[in-house]
Amino acid sequence: MAKGTVLIVDDDPEVRATLAEYLAADGFEVTEAANGLEALLHVRRERPRAVVLDLMMPRLGGLEALKRIRAFDPGIGVVVITGVQDVELQRQALELGALAVFGKPISSEEIAQVLDPGARPAPRRRAAAAPAASAAEGRVLVVDDEPDVRAMLEEFCREQGWETRGASDGPAGVRGVLEWTPDVVLLDIAMPGLSGVGALPEIFAVAPRTKVIMVSGTQDLELSRRALAHGAFDYVTKPVDYAYLQRSIETALLMKRLDEAR
Repeated sequence: MAKGTVLIVDDDPEVRATLAEYLAADGFEVTEAANGLEALLHVRRERPRAVVLDLMMPRLGGLEALKRIRAFDPGIGVVVITGVQDVELQRQALELGALAVFGKPISSEEIAQVLDPGARPAPRRRAAAAPAASAAEGRVLVVDDEPDVRAMLEEFCREQGWETRGASDGPAGVRGVLEWTPDVVLLDIAMPGLSGVGALPEIFAVAPRTKVIMVSGTQDLELSRRALAHGAFDYVTKPVDYAYLQRSIETALLMKRLDEAR
């Protein structure tokens, strides 16, 4: 008899495959998602018994995904996995309701033991129907210390029909969020003074529902993933893939509308 459905959420396909093989052999039904946004769609549609959730992912970081899963249905057990030895992140995950936090490399056996249902789940709430929303309208704040990059990103956003403003550094970006209330912020990671990673918690402090997409001029994926774990919605690298950026901003705008409709 199947023990229930487990959703495995990790942007590394090898990690998903390893966990899926072990948990399926242990009697669980398994589904997979490659990022936080996909995870939320699976949770709404399939209502799994449990979720194994990586903290470092694009399209909605692990902590933000954990918050939303717990708010949607507190009866879904969530086990967090992470490749970063960050005690503060682990503490936050546990405070948000994670059953356990495991470091990578993963012990599939330990995860299976935590997920094996031994208690009756908490009452579940009905999923609210998603409101109709258009991602075509929105405000985008571009924060980058390079004038040419900032100008190109602003021009691109205006071409998509979004209201756009620019800020030249981290403090100006925080002020822009406070004064203009954008829906999405394109935030350069590496800026002198207050960096994008440093500005991220300040932006969320004044506008917690703002979606932040990190823009990185380096291939430092670890730094980008740390930003995702702390609540950034997504990240892109320079030179920018504008097709990907367009999809990311559209998705972020839609998620912002859904947040405001709750």
